Amino acid sequence: MGYSRRNLLIAGGLTVLGLPACAVGADGAADDGAGKVEVFSWWAAPGEKEGLEALVADFRQRNPGIEFDNAAVAGGAGTIAKTVLATRLENDDPPDSYQTHAGLELDSDIEAGYVEDVRYLYDQQRWRDRLPKGLVEALTFDGRIYSVPVNIHRANLLWFNPAVLKTHGLTPPASWSQFLTQAAALREKGVLPLSIGPAWTQKHLLECVLLGELGADGYTGLWDGATDWKGAPVQEALALFVKVLDQSDVATAAGDWQPALDKVVAGTAAYNVMGDWADAYLRTRKLVFQEGYSVVASPGSAKVYDFLSDSFTLPRGAPHRRAAEQWLIECGSVSGQDAFNPQKGSVPARLDADKSKYTGYLALAIAEWTDSSTRVVGSLTHGVVAGTKRSAAIDTALALFVQDRDTVKFADGVTR
Repeated sequence: MGYSRRNLLIAGGLTVLGLPACAVGADGAADDGAGKVEVFSWWAAPGEKEGLEALVADFRQRNPGIEFDNAAVAGGAGTIAKTVLATRLENDDPPDSYQTHAGLELDSDIEAGYVEDVRYLYDQQRWRDRLPKGLVEALTFDGRIYSVPVNIHRANLLWFNPAVLKTHGLTPPASWSQFLTQAAALREKGVLPLSIGPAWTQKHLLECVLLGELGADGYTGLWDGATDWKGAPVQEALALFVKVLDQSDVATAAGDWQPALDKVVAGTAAYNVMGDWADAYLRTRKLVFQEGYSVVASPGSAKVYDFLSDSFTLPRGAPHRRAAEQWLIECGSVSGQDAFNPQKGSVPARLDADKSKYTGYLALAIAEWTDSSTRVVGSLTHGVVAGTKRSAAIDTALALFVQDRDTVKFADGVTR
């Protein structure tokens, strides 16, 4: 799935329409002030929960009569939360709203009838005029829309400690081949070239290596069928991924993505590949951007924005439907997004948000996201380009690939 910058950046009007009077007041808040909303997410760790707390605070201010029930389940990229949620949905015990990613990640839930079409909210709030066209397309299935985006994240980033690179006379590598050259020198000095975490972070690294080696068109072709997984370019990229992985601590990887980043902060590792939610986490460590930490596009992917978007649904049978609608309105609002994103390390999904609120790394991110020359592609690991079944097949194949390093066998596993 590819997204042109022209489609992703179509600005809209500035007037926000509320729901009919029977549902909301003129300011978009609940008119009866009654109810409760249970919101299921995986934002429970430092750098994530602060963003959720800011969003909830704005929600409570606009909806003082609605009790917020935080049903967050910890675990990077929602790996644990998604399992818990699947059990609840299968047992007809849905929360009032749950977190997902924009794109194909939601396909199985749609097929199972777990979520409702919320186009009526898009119409009432005029969100189509305020969101990038390409993002709306990524949220649309057969003409229907099943979730509301609250942000835009970037996946293809390489984090580092400026002081460590200065000590070793290095600058961030512009290609993965350059990274491997640096890795050899770092190893000689007792520095781990690349820290990594659990399986999903290894998938995230694979995504960034494929993007850097194949380019935006070749990477996009992996998901629309234009690029052959068994062709020479992909096989060479997979072989390079193995070499990159060999320069990591994959054999002893433990914990989640935050402990992996901690090694970069401590100076025991030179680099870490992670999305820009890392910015929020590093700020919770009281670090200053460009001093205690810095970032560049992952090798080979400058001027490419590998995007994902956290979104929220309206489950079929939500116990508190009207309160759930208010939560979705909050997620799609300017005030909600401008409260949430500066804390979360992401930029707003809306095009009419207040850019002055985005400083440090986020000032660079929002400038690149809104630059018409930036090429946009969708994240594999975070739900944009692969549905749940295909993503699960890739997970299974990758777990074997990390062990046996067989590029052809991996290609077979992901194309069955």
